[in-house]
Amino acid sequence: MKADYLIVGCSAGGIGAAEAIREVDRDGSIVIVGEEPYLAYSRPMIAKYLSGQKTVEKILFRRPEFYTNNNITCLTGVKAEAVDTTAHEVSLSNGEKVAYGKLLLAPGGKPIVPPIDGANKAGVFNFINMKDASLIDSYVKAENVKKAVIIGGGLIGMSAADALTKLGIEVDIIELKGHILNTILDEAAGKIAAQTVTSYGVKLNTGRTVSKVLGLHKVSGVELDNGHQIESQMLVIAIGVIPRTELCKAAGLEVNRGVVVNDNMRTSSPDVYACGDACESFDFIYNSRRVTPIWPNAYIGGRIAGYNMAGLETTYHGGTVMNSLNYFGMDIATAGMSVLPPDAGGLEVISTLTANGYKKLVLNEQGKIVGMLTLGETDTAGIIFGLMRDQSDVRPIKDNILNENFGLAYLPADSREEHLHGNTSGRVAPADFKH
Repeated sequence: MKADYLIVGCSAGGIGAAEAIREVDRDGSIVIVGEEPYLAYSRPMIAKYLSGQKTVEKILFRRPEFYTNNNITCLTGVKAEAVDTTAHEVSLSNGEKVAYGKLLLAPGGKPIVPPIDGANKAGVFNFINMKDASLIDSYVKAENVKKAVIIGGGLIGMSAADALTKLGIEVDIIELKGHILNTILDEAAGKIAAQTVTSYGVKLNTGRTVSKVLGLHKVSGVELDNGHQIESQMLVIAIGVIPRTELCKAAGLEVNRGVVVNDNMRTSSPDVYACGDACESFDFIYNSRRVTPIWPNAYIGGRIAGYNMAGLETTYHGGTVMNSLNYFGMDIATAGMSVLPPDAGGLEVISTLTANGYKKLVLNEQGKIVGMLTLGETDTAGIIFGLMRDQSDVRPIKDNILNENFGLAYLPADSREEHLHGNTSGRVAPADFKH
């Protein structure tokens, strides 16, 4: 098989690349290889699938006709096992080889699984894709699960907890750090989140970890590092993900924590591009190349790669970590340094706590927003992120920016027009907070 454009990874980055390629080249052949037996779907929505709120069809990222209309061949349930950059060829798990003109690698991330005694028992799951959600769904029904333990109180753990709670399952969350969602929420916001989560019956065990999975052949409980035991019929390991770089390393590409790309999303091999969770791209807040494993950055990185693969030179201006979520009825939007790094210096923090929520901004010495956190009151998150993305000096409006009624009217006229009609190509847009 031959492909002018071969995309490894059927998710946000791969779809973004395919769309961009078709904007430039209507005729070149596109082949997408995906390990899962599904067409591209919204991974942030798997919790809604598990809870029964959405069907598989409802969380598809693009409808099936998208692939037909754009003459895209999808090979689902097939894994890319090796890349030969000299021969311009990719070997697949089904025995086929695909010759490519341009190649995009978007393999995503894999779950972090700590060494836990007994973690091989039935009833232990990860929670990063549809396969995991389907396996959990089947196990819950087959075993009539009433109690579950989740290791990890971060984004993945909270989404799993929200879904399981909606199914009427009693949930215990085990979190090593001092509060839940600690990578995006500071201590003050963490306390508010904890009060909300526990009001739904979830039990929080912070400052602890699981040392042993109890049960003969299947989970009957867990033992914490302090010896305390919790009865449970299921364990979900939701600590986080790390870049899947094995394929890239074996291909001889430059890899640090993630595969290294330039501002065109091109790797160290001329005709090979990369994007998404396995990629190190430019972070405009930290002014460095970092792994930013979030959906909007993967999609936009894929689009930039696609344009360049098709011959339209396009520069990625940078993204940053951003999250927009709703767990247990909490609306949360964060971006950049929502939690200050240990070595942070020369930064100013302004915040406000009201009956309706909590807002915080982090400003650098030039008055530019380098971090934002909104909990409860997220209506202005898009405007604030726009100011952050554009690196605007917000000192003239600092006294009003956290007001409940803050809006475009507070911005200078030229800035207001830019936010209403400006070009955000290659950057995460404020509208992404509404996804």
